[in-house]
Amino acid sequence: MNYEEITMQLILHGGNARGAAYEALDEAEEYNFEKAEELLEEAHEEFVQAHKYQTQVVQNQEEGVVPNFFMIHAQDHVMTAQAEIQLIKRLINQLHMTESLEKRIEALE
Repeated sequence: MNYEEITMQLILHGGNARGAAYEALDEAEEYNFEKAEELLEEAHEEFVQAHKYQTQVVQNQEEGVVPNFFMIHAQDHVMTAQAEIQLIKRLINQLHMTESLEKRIEALE
C-alpha cells in the first residue's frame, strides 16, 4: 500500500471512529446504554484499524522524508478520534449517573 492509500485509510478509520463515538453519545443521551456500548466498541475497533495504518507510516518512514499536509491532516483525524472517544466515554459515564439519580428522585416523589 502506498503513502497516499495509507493516508486515506487513516482519514477513513479516524472519521469512522469519531462518527461511531458520537452516535454512542447520542444513544446514551436517550439512556440507550446497551446500544451506546456497542457503538463505543465499533469506535474502538475503527480506531485500532487507524492505529495499524499509523504504525505502518511510522515503521516505513524514511530518513529525511517530510510528511505532506495530507498526511498531517490524516494524523490529526486519528488523534482527534482518540481524544474524543475518551471524552465521550466519560460523558456516557456521567449520563449513567444522571439516569440513576433521576430514577432515585422519581422513586422519592
